[in-house]
Amino acid sequence: MRIFKIAAVFIIFEFLILNSSFAGELSAQLTTKVNHDHIKIDFFYHGSEVNVSGASGQGTDIVIKITSTEAQQILRRKGKAAGLLWMNVGELEFNHTPNLYFLYSTQKINDILSYEEMDRHVIGYLALKKNIEIAGFNNEDEKAKWFNEFTKFKELSRLYTISFDQIILNQTESGQNYSIKLNWPYQAAPGEYLVTVYAVKDKKVVEKAEARMIVEQAGIVKTLANMAKNNGAVYGIISILAALAAGFGVGMVFRKGGGGH
Repeated sequence: MRIFKIAAVFIIFEFLILNSSFAGELSAQLTTKVNHDHIKIDFFYHGSEVNVSGASGQGTDIVIKITSTEAQQILRRKGKAAGLLWMNVGELEFNHTPNLYFLYSTQKINDILSYEEMDRHVIGYLALKKNIEIAGFNNEDEKAKWFNEFTKFKELSRLYTISFDQIILNQTESGQNYSIKLNWPYQAAPGEYLVTVYAVKDKKVVEKAEARMIVEQAGIVKTLANMAKNNGAVYGIISILAALAAGFGVGMVFRKGGGGH
């Protein structure tokens, strides 16, 4: 009897070891890396190039989401004053809002994910709208109206985008590799950005991998930014001197070119 008990314990132990190993292999199928995870904003900075790549299991779709830290954003609202002139008539306060929101997928999001999964992982504008609070608006129609205007403004500023045709997939013996090359916008503010990659199958997220990016000021740009923040008087004097020097330089050019009268 004791021998049977020992044998049963051994079998259960082996079963648990095999299952944990198998689960480890599954969780390790999805990987991701960012080739340019530390972007420096210097005097000649005008955006950058970012490449996100990795591996996933066979038969899975890929969704890549890049977001900044959620924060409060205040935008000015325009309207007609006295029914005549267009001007600023108030402010709109957006809370729990990422300043940057990039979403890329191998197929259209609605075709590969259920609405429940989209809401759970804040994937897509509909899910993002539910996550954002717009102060002063309880009416859903008004909230939808101003959220749509907000996303249009962000898209024009190159800070929001949704695309399903840029990820490249290459099949391998053990799964597939994915990659995407992005033009990082100069409008993106310094800070930390989260890159989240989802492996999707049967309209569900089956795996998730993350990487982080840092965008920071460097060189003279960092020096001037710190000066403006910590020593506004000195920064103001330097700005005035720079403007005077620029004006003097332009005047000299016109004189030499015969443009002055």
